[in-house]
Amino acid sequence: MTYKGKWKPKYPHKYKGDITKITYRSLWERNTFRWIEKQSWVRWWNSEETIIPYICSTDNKPHRYFIDLTVKTTDGKTVLIEIKPAHQTKPPKKKNLREGLAYMKNTSKWKYAKRYCDDRGWKFEIWTENTLEGFGIKTLMNKKKKKPRKSFKRTKKKI
Repeated sequence: MTYKGKWKPKYPHKYKGDITKITYRSLWERNTFRWIEKQSWVRWWNSEETIIPYICSTDNKPHRYFIDLTVKTTDGKTVLIEIKPAHQTKPPKKKNLREGLAYMKNTSKWKYAKRYCDDRGWKFEIWTENTLEGFGIKTLMNKKKKKPRKSFKRTKKKI
Protein backbone atom coordinates (compact mmCIF):
# COMPACT_ATOMS: atom_id res chain seq x y z
CA MET A 1 0.00 0.00 0.00
CA THR A 2 2.97 2.35 -0.24
CA TYR A 3 2.07 4.95 -2.80
CA LYS A 4 2.69 8.66 -2.28
CA GLY A 5 2.05 11.86 -4.16
CA LYS A 6 0.48 15.31 -4.24
CA TRP A 7 -3.25 15.71 -4.74
CA LYS A 8 -4.79 18.58 -6.69
CA PRO A 9 -8.51 18.81 -5.92
CA LYS A 10 -11.06 19.24 -8.73
CA TYR A 11 -13.25 21.17 -6.29
CA PRO A 12 -10.81 23.39 -4.34
CA HIS A 13 -13.70 25.29 -2.70
CA LYS A 14 -14.50 22.08 -0.76
CA TYR A 15 -11.00 21.77 0.68
CA LYS A 16 -10.39 23.56 3.98
CA GLY A 17 -6.67 24.07 4.25
CA ASP A 18 -3.65 24.63 2.06
CA ILE A 19 -4.46 23.00 -1.30
CA THR A 20 -0.79 23.08 -2.30
CA LYS A 21 0.12 20.68 0.53
CA ILE A 22 -2.40 17.88 0.03
CA THR A 23 -0.42 14.63 0.14
CA TYR A 24 -1.73 11.10 -0.12
CA ARG A 25 0.36 8.36 1.43
CA SER A 26 -1.40 5.40 -0.14
CA LEU A 27 -3.45 4.50 -3.18
CA TRP A 28 -6.40 4.09 -0.83
CA GLU A 29 -6.03 7.68 0.40
CA ARG A 30 -5.75 9.00 -3.16
CA ASN A 31 -8.88 7.17 -4.25
CA THR A 32 -10.70 8.32 -1.12
CA PHE A 33 -9.75 11.96 -1.85
CA ARG A 34 -11.14 11.55 -5.36
CA TRP A 35 -14.35 10.05 -3.99
CA ILE A 36 -14.89 12.35 -0.98
CA GLU A 37 -14.68 15.63 -2.86
CA LYS A 38 -17.47 14.49 -5.21
CA GLN A 39 -19.91 13.68 -2.41
CA SER A 40 -22.81 16.14 -2.11
CA TRP A 41 -23.05 15.55 1.66
CA VAL A 42 -19.50 16.87 2.19
CA ARG A 43 -19.40 20.57 3.06
CA TRP A 44 -15.60 20.58 3.35
CA TRP A 45 -12.74 18.18 3.94
CA ASN A 46 -9.02 18.21 4.58
CA SER A 47 -6.14 15.82 4.92
CA GLU A 48 -3.52 15.83 7.69
CA GLU A 49 -4.62 19.31 8.79
CA THR A 50 -6.04 18.05 12.12
CA ILE A 51 -3.20 17.22 14.51
CA ILE A 52 -3.82 15.46 17.82
CA PRO A 53 -1.14 15.26 20.53
CA TYR A 54 -0.87 11.82 22.12
CA ILE A 55 1.35 9.75 24.41
CA CYS A 56 2.46 6.53 22.74
CA SER A 57 2.29 3.39 24.87
CA THR A 58 5.51 2.08 23.29
CA ASP A 59 7.77 4.83 24.67
CA ASN A 60 5.53 6.97 26.95
CA LYS A 61 6.63 10.08 25.04
CA PRO A 62 4.49 12.79 23.42
CA HIS A 63 3.90 12.57 19.67
CA ARG A 64 1.63 14.22 17.09
CA TYR A 65 -1.06 12.30 15.20
CA PHE A 66 -1.91 13.69 11.75
CA ILE A 67 -5.44 12.54 10.97
CA ASP A 68 -5.85 11.19 7.42
CA LEU A 69 -9.16 12.97 6.78
CA THR A 70 -11.34 15.50 8.53
CA VAL A 71 -14.79 15.82 6.99
CA LYS A 72 -17.51 18.34 7.79
CA THR A 73 -20.90 17.20 6.50
CA THR A 74 -23.74 19.37 5.21
CA ASP A 75 -25.78 18.46 8.31
CA GLY A 76 -23.06 19.91 10.56
CA LYS A 77 -21.31 16.73 11.73
CA THR A 78 -17.53 16.47 11.86
CA VAL A 79 -15.85 13.11 11.31
CA LEU A 80 -12.15 12.30 11.70
CA ILE A 81 -11.13 9.36 9.52
CA GLU A 82 -8.11 7.07 9.63
CA ILE A 83 -7.51 4.82 6.59
CA LYS A 84 -5.82 1.53 7.51
CA PRO A 85 -5.69 -2.05 6.24
CA ALA A 86 -8.03 -4.24 8.30
CA HIS A 87 -5.19 -6.45 9.52
CA GLN A 88 -3.54 -3.41 11.16
CA THR A 89 -6.65 -2.75 13.24
CA LYS A 90 -6.33 -6.07 15.07
CA PRO A 91 -3.59 -7.40 17.35
CA PRO A 92 -0.97 -9.33 15.36
CA LYS A 93 -1.47 -13.08 15.42
CA LYS A 94 2.23 -13.90 15.27
CA LYS A 95 4.79 -12.88 17.84
CA ASN A 96 6.32 -10.20 15.66
CA LEU A 97 7.91 -7.28 17.51
CA ARG A 98 7.57 -4.78 14.64
CA GLU A 99 3.89 -5.56 14.08
CA GLY A 100 3.21 -5.56 17.82
CA LEU A 101 4.81 -2.13 18.29
CA ALA A 102 2.95 -0.73 15.25
CA TYR A 103 -0.34 -2.00 16.67
CA MET A 104 0.42 -0.46 20.08
CA LYS A 105 1.28 2.87 18.43
CA ASN A 106 -1.92 2.81 16.37
CA THR A 107 -4.14 2.00 19.35
CA SER A 108 -2.50 4.83 21.31
CA LYS A 109 -3.30 7.27 18.50
CA TRP A 110 -6.86 6.01 18.18
CA LYS A 111 -7.51 6.27 21.93
CA TYR A 112 -6.48 9.94 21.89
CA ALA A 113 -8.38 10.62 18.66
CA LYS A 114 -11.55 9.13 20.18
CA ARG A 115 -11.15 11.27 23.29
CA TYR A 116 -10.45 14.36 21.13
CA CYS A 117 -13.66 13.73 19.17
CA ASP A 118 -15.77 12.96 22.25
CA ASP A 119 -14.69 16.27 23.81
CA ARG A 120 -15.98 18.13 20.72
CA GLY A 121 -19.06 16.08 19.89
CA TRP A 122 -17.35 14.71 16.76
CA LYS A 123 -16.97 11.16 15.50
CA PHE A 124 -13.79 9.11 14.91
CA GLU A 125 -13.84 6.33 12.30
CA ILE A 126 -11.30 3.86 10.98
CA TRP A 127 -11.92 3.00 7.33
CA THR A 128 -10.46 -0.29 6.14
CA GLU A 129 -10.47 -1.78 2.65
CA ASN A 130 -13.91 -3.23 3.50
CA THR A 131 -15.29 0.22 4.29
CA LEU A 132 -13.77 1.74 1.15
CA GLU A 133 -15.06 -1.03 -1.10
CA GLY A 134 -18.50 -0.64 0.50
CA PHE A 135 -18.48 2.99 -0.69
CA GLY A 136 -17.35 1.89 -4.15
CA ILE A 137 -13.79 3.19 -3.67
CA LYS A 138 -11.23 1.08 -5.54
CA THR A 139 -8.64 -0.64 -3.36
CA LEU A 140 -7.29 -3.23 -5.81
CA MET A 141 -7.71 -5.85 -3.07
CA ASN A 142 -10.40 -7.78 -4.96
CA LYS A 143 -8.77 -7.53 -8.34
CA LYS A 144 -9.32 -10.76 -10.22
CA LYS A 145 -6.25 -12.76 -11.01
CA LYS A 146 -5.50 -12.95 -14.68
CA LYS A 147 -5.50 -16.38 -16.21
CA PRO A 148 -2.12 -17.46 -17.44
CA ARG A 149 -1.70 -17.10 -21.16
CA LYS A 150 -1.51 -20.26 -23.17
CA SER A 151 1.84 -20.77 -24.72
CA PHE A 152 1.93 -22.00 -28.26
CA LYS A 153 4.60 -24.43 -29.27
CA ARG A 154 6.03 -23.97 -32.67
CA THR A 155 6.30 -27.13 -34.61
CA LYS A 156 9.20 -27.64 -36.91
CA LYS A 157 8.37 -28.83 -40.33
CA LYS A 158 10.50 -31.65 -41.47
CA ILE A 159 11.75 -31.28 -44.98
